[in-house]
Amino acid sequence: MKSLACMILAGVVFLTACEDKKPEAAPTPAASAAASASAAAPEPAAASASAPAPVALPEQPDDFALVEPATPTCPPEMVRVKKSYCVDRYEASLIDTETGQDLSPYYVPSRKQALSIQKRWEQERLAVGPTEAREMALPPLPPWQAQRNFEPKAMSKKSRIPQGYLTGPLAALACKNAGKRLCSLSEWQTACRGEDDRNFPYGDTYEQGKCNIFREAHPAGLLHGNPSIGHSDPRLNTVKAGDKPLLRRTGETRACTSRWEGDGIADMVGNIDEWIDDPEGTFVGGFYARSKKDGCASMVRAHPFDYFDYSTGVRCCKDL
Repeated sequence: MKSLACMILAGVVFLTACEDKKPEAAPTPAASAAASASAAAPEPAAASASAPAPVALPEQPDDFALVEPATPTCPPEMVRVKKSYCVDRYEASLIDTETGQDLSPYYVPSRKQALSIQKRWEQERLAVGPTEAREMALPPLPPWQAQRNFEPKAMSKKSRIPQGYLTGPLAALACKNAGKRLCSLSEWQTACRGEDDRNFPYGDTYEQGKCNIFREAHPAGLLHGNPSIGHSDPRLNTVKAGDKPLLRRTGETRACTSRWEGDGIADMVGNIDEWIDDPEGTFVGGFYARSKKDGCASMVRAHPFDYFDYSTGVRCCKDL
C-alpha cells in the first residue's frame, strides 16, 4: 500500500521514488563468506619499478650432517706426531720455575749437588790431564743458583746450549713444571724416525756428519787423558775439537731433522742423550762422542734412573 506522502506527490517528479519497496532477500551463508573474504583481502599493489629483486635464500644444511671437529694442535715449541701427541722441537734448556732465570747447562740442576761438584772440580782439575787442560777454568755457576733452592723447568728453544748433567727424576720434574712429561720409548722412537719411518732422521743408511754423533774426539779424553773418567766435570761440554765445539747448540745440525707434517724435530740422534719414561733408567739417541751408528734405535740401559753425567739431557712430550 502506498503511503500518504506518495499519494500526495503522485504525478510529480517524486513519483518514481514512491514505488513500493520490495524487502531485500537475506544473503546466503556462502555469499556472506565470499564477501568477507573479498573485504579482508588487500588489493594487489601496483608493481613498482624501484622494488628490490627477490633474494635467494641459501640452501639449508641437512639436519643430520655432522661437522668434523678440528684436530688439536701442539704448543708452538712442539711438533705434532701421528696426530696423537706432541714432542719438543729442541732438546731442553732449563730455567728456574719461579723466576724464569736461566740455569747453567754445565751443572746438575740442584743447588746442593752443583755446589759439591763445583768445589770438587776446582781442586781435581789441577791434578788431572795435560797442562793445558789443568789451566782451563770451570764455567761459572750463577750466584743466585748457588744461594737458593729452585726447581727446573724445561724450555724448547733454538740456538741454546742443551742441558746436560740431568738425572731421570730431575728430567721428569723439569718436564712436569713445563706442563709436559717424559716421552715413552715408543713415542720417542716414532718421533725420531719421522713420517717416512726411517732408521735415521735423514734416511735409512748412516752418514757421518749428518747428526752430531761419533765425533772425532772425546771431551774426557782431551781433559783427563782418559775418556772413561771424570764425567761430572762441568767443563766437558765446553770442550772443542780443533776450533769447533763438540756439543752444538739446539737446531744447529740442520740435516739431523725428523720430519712431521711439514715441520721438524731437531737432534733426536746425537748432540746429547735424552731420558725417557722408564723408572729402571733408559736414555736414548746417543750423544756427540758416542761411537754409535744405530740412529733412532740407540739407547743406554746401563745406569739407574738417578744417574747423571755431562751427556744426559731430555726433551719432553705432551698429550694432545
